[in-house]
Amino acid sequence: MSDRVSHNFVFPDPKTTDPRKRRAQRIFEMIPGLLTWTTLLGMVVFSFLAPVWAAIFVIVFDIYWIHKALYISLFSVVGHQKVREGKRIDWWERCQNIAHPEQYSEMLKERIKSLYDGMREMPLFDLRRRHIVKKEIRRLKKIRRETRALIPIQDTIMDWRDIIHVVLLPTAGEPADVIEPAIQSLAENNFPKEQMIILLATEEREDPETRLPKADYLKKKFDGVFRDFLVTTHIVAAGEMKCKASNAGFAARELRKYLDERGIDYKRVIFSNFDCDSVAHQEYFAALTYQYIIDPKRLQRAYQPLPMYHNNLWDTNAFVRLVVTGSSFWHLYQSTRQEMVTFSSHSEPFDTLVKVGFWPVNMISEDSVIYWKCLAYFHGDYKVQPIHLPISLDAVLAETYWKTLKNQYKQKRRWAYGIENFPVTMRAVWPDKLIAFRTKLRVTFEMLEGHYSWATTSFILTFLGWLPLLLGGAAFRESVLAHNLPFVTKTLMTLGMLGLCISIPMSLLSLPPRPRKYHWSRHFLMIFQWILIPLVGFLSAFPAIDSQTRLLLGRYFGEFWVTEKMRKS
Repeated sequence: MSDRVSHNFVFPDPKTTDPRKRRAQRIFEMIPGLLTWTTLLGMVVFSFLAPVWAAIFVIVFDIYWIHKALYISLFSVVGHQKVREGKRIDWWERCQNIAHPEQYSEMLKERIKSLYDGMREMPLFDLRRRHIVKKEIRRLKKIRRETRALIPIQDTIMDWRDIIHVVLLPTAGEPADVIEPAIQSLAENNFPKEQMIILLATEEREDPETRLPKADYLKKKFDGVFRDFLVTTHIVAAGEMKCKASNAGFAARELRKYLDERGIDYKRVIFSNFDCDSVAHQEYFAALTYQYIIDPKRLQRAYQPLPMYHNNLWDTNAFVRLVVTGSSFWHLYQSTRQEMVTFSSHSEPFDTLVKVGFWPVNMISEDSVIYWKCLAYFHGDYKVQPIHLPISLDAVLAETYWKTLKNQYKQKRRWAYGIENFPVTMRAVWPDKLIAFRTKLRVTFEMLEGHYSWATTSFILTFLGWLPLLLGGAAFRESVLAHNLPFVTKTLMTLGMLGLCISIPMSLLSLPPRPRKYHWSRHFLMIFQWILIPLVGFLSAFPAIDSQTRLLLGRYFGEFWVTEKMRKS
């Protein structure tokens, strides 16, 4: 672990009553909304008063957007390939053998030699089999290189048999038939169940007539499958919000008592904070264990699988499918970057969670704020290790089409409300002299740029970009810039649409198997739905503007909006 960790760590309180701290909090809260509204309203004003400068801004913005769109599309493909490769790796084998990297390296060497020998005996024109074998050889060579790189640090590698996984499944009203597949996926995981604990975190405010039978049913259903099956019931305390973070924090503190009673070292415990509908890939916990035990700085890592909204993708409507497909592509892209941030279902060392004091209990976005809290605790020396395996979640689905759209908006607004992390992170990062200046700049830019682009891009591309021509007056419309602005914009937008040439086939390749209840012709809907992408992109800006405006005006959310879960029979 870094020798610069904070031993008296206090993360900024977003609800502080200290006048000086409150003033700093409000200033940082207002910055994202001010940037967004200054752009949106400034485009109208400048298109009238200074159309040349407005037109130049539009062209520069379009160029930046195209560069970013193509960059994201290309690296989404890279992420997709990494997931495909991740699925082909026998993580359980690697997990069992990596404690002795020299021996494992020799084992892999023999296997590669055997494949070469087998390929020599193949008919020369059996191209398909030869291609498959060559791919496997390349994969094994890569694994062998990674294994040999661990030889100098093999004394730091932990024994996989010492690891205990705790999987938190917080629930605030979801029915048992939504939670059961998630637990079943854990039961079917290839990691030993005697090293796994289920932590079902219920809420006291849920009707006992549904809460108690649900917990009882699930506990009995999986009795004896895991090392233990714990159930906690959170009662919202004074100073807490009705949110996932306060429930998770309560459950984690109860787990801490459980571990202390049994003398279990926190460093041996990997805590996975999952959504209750998270269906894990069968190799996830083997891959997670492998990445944890080989890393000397394991306590300064979070571990992130790739969220895919596949549980009910075929059941929901086209609008929602495009929204969640775009979200999945974004996470594929993020998994290729050093600056990846935790989202939705992820895993952390329990020792680290204890040291940082778990999640803030008065914030909505618990999945990303824990990353920023850990980053502050380790003075910037903290990062996310992607696990290139999918974790399947529910897309939004309700009883009616309109309610589904309404719920999708609320879910996107809750995601966009992650901008609430910006003020507390800035208050934690900038005063810390142990964090490198460039790290502070990077964190500031990353947080602002993502939410700013989310709120403004679609408006500038579809509407505001044409205002200089409409409001600029006759003199501007006769200028060379005005004559070329439509051509430049159209050309740039055409280039930007090349991203769809990547997104559409990749989305079709990523589809989960079609349920038998649907006719094969439903595949055509998965193709034709992409004509809605301009509308979806435009409407997706509203949740971001909504969230930033609430923060700007100090009209905060009072509780965590839980996405309603349902399954279509």
